[in-house]
Amino acid sequence: MTIEFYRSGSPAFLPATVNKNRRELMPNVLIVLSAADTWTRADGTAYESGVWAEEFVVLDEKFIKAGFHVDIATPGGVTPTMDARSMDPAVVGQDHVDHFRSYLNNNADRVEAPLILGDVDVSRYDAIVIPGGHGPVEDLYKDPDMGRILVEANRASKIIAPVCHGQAALLAAKDENGQWPFSGRKMTSFSDEEEIEFGTAANAPWLLADILRKSGALYEKGPNWGAFIVKDGNLMTGQNPASTAPLADAVIAALG
Repeated sequence: MTIEFYRSGSPAFLPATVNKNRRELMPNVLIVLSAADTWTRADGTAYESGVWAEEFVVLDEKFIKAGFHVDIATPGGVTPTMDARSMDPAVVGQDHVDHFRSYLNNNADRVEAPLILGDVDVSRYDAIVIPGGHGPVEDLYKDPDMGRILVEANRASKIIAPVCHGQAALLAAKDENGQWPFSGRKMTSFSDEEEIEFGTAANAPWLLADILRKSGALYEKGPNWGAFIVKDGNLMTGQNPASTAPLADAVIAALG
């Protein structure tokens, strides 16, 4: 199993000097997860939410299989909540739920004790990756630490790779002149049409794709619920959960 390889072969289990040398040789990836467990709707009600499990699990699993070192961070170091719908067999299928639950349980020591986002040193990482779920539209879109990390990563041409609603985090970035550094960049995200079909558009305080366009993004989309990614230099984005695996593969190829 992947997790047994990770646990037995991970640099964390090697002597300190070997651990340091191994980490210097392998790509280092930071996965930023939302710390929100609800999404505040336009009428003020709370919608149960969090991280979309598939997006985290697929990204994390693929990066570790590729031999990358992966850290997880959240605002305040809060243990992330997986969106209950992303663990519902009626939504994603029983086989997927079984895999996600097993992977999360086997990686509980990492997932339940994430790094504090505000303590992150961007220079240590080759890529910043942000899964979605509706959590990011509750907290990451306005988080100052998220904004700092993205500005520093973009300035250093490090890979920035959000998927689905993870692109909300991009909105937190403002350069020294108060400008959005991703204006004029090609990207995709969970589309307005998908939000409507999912049943969450009517009472949404704002729609992600709409805000990205209004902020200056050159927004592109593929078919609803189909895999679709957009690459623009160091910025790589995926439209929806189905886009997670190809986005991970694109990051792996770029770092490889």
